[in-house]
Amino acid sequence: MTEPSLRMAQKILDSQPFSGLVGARITEFGDGAATLEIDVREELEQQNGYLHGGVLAYAADNSITFAAGTTFGPAVLTGGFSIQYVRPAAGRTLIARAAVAHTGRRQAVVRCELYTVDEDGAEVLCAVAQGTVLQTGPAA
Repeated sequence: MTEPSLRMAQKILDSQPFSGLVGARITEFGDGAATLEIDVREELEQQNGYLHGGVLAYAADNSITFAAGTTFGPAVLTGGFSIQYVRPAAGRTLIARAAVAHTGRRQAVVRCELYTVDEDGAEVLCAVAQGTVLQTGPAA
């Protein structure tokens, strides 16, 4: 199986209208892992000035699915995931790092940690997630 490239992953991400709306980008992709980044801006915040939990959930979902795509190829869908918010997300950038914990014949289990980056470049853990991803077509 030929592993999809970072360029191909970004092209797939760019084809998702919602991903464009939040300004998501893939910064790492391969070997059972994927990293998604989103610049924090006012339109993505909730009423208290923190990044909205839905944005964190989106980032977890997509990074989990992209990480599984490194093992299955592009024909994948999220089977389900859970997220635990550790602290309010505040900073300049959201980073979602996902890594495959196990790949079976048709399903992968993937873990994700979400961080915000502050003005000094320090990363602060704000949420953790885990999900299952289903292979929906032939492997790449």
